[in-house]
Amino acid sequence: MTEDPAFLATTFVVIDFETTTPTGYPAQPIEIAALALRYEEGTWATVGRYASLIRPPAFAPVTSADTAQTGLTPEQVKQAPNPADALGALDRRFTANTRYLLVAQHAATEANVIHNQREHCPALACVDFLDTIPLAKHLVPGLPNYKLDTLLAHFSVPLPANRHRATADVDVTAEVFFRLINAAAETSQISDLAALVKIAGRTAKCNIPVQSGLFDI
Repeated sequence: MTEDPAFLATTFVVIDFETTTPTGYPAQPIEIAALALRYEEGTWATVGRYASLIRPPAFAPVTSADTAQTGLTPEQVKQAPNPADALGALDRRFTANTRYLLVAQHAATEANVIHNQREHCPALACVDFLDTIPLAKHLVPGLPNYKLDTLLAHFSVPLPANRHRATADVDVTAEVFFRLINAAAETSQISDLAALVKIAGRTAKCNIPVQSGLFDI
């Protein structure tokens, strides 16, 4: 797989959000981190990195439960960029004529946040995902579960001190992704990028065709 031209031509962007979960509304981002990677000459090269706090809307304040989970406080996000500025700055890093795939642990979470914020990040919203969970299930069967901490323990990746902050979670998700790709390459279980996408891919909601009603007039 790591010799497949399509794989080598792809920029993999590991992404993670921290969010608030206001009642009656979708999750609202309060922090984002992204790590862009290319596989070059047998190793992974970092080709970009981005991180920002995000000021949530008034209906989605940082709660004590959020602080307990992430360590982020209302004061920290109060002066942060709004979603349009924080996500727009990341969106502008995605260039035309470059093949991208986003990588995330439980990609449905990140996919939903991005889709709900798509007006601020239209380029990002059109990038499909690889989910490390189905990839790990395929390559490392038999684990008690496929939570990130379980995968970190399996691959002997130390827990970061600031686990549940976006940058730390992106870094350790990348480490898991590296090990999964190595396992796939060593065992020849996945032959190319197309096979990888078939196992672990998730189509961005913006790329899913909308089916017209059968009796539209």
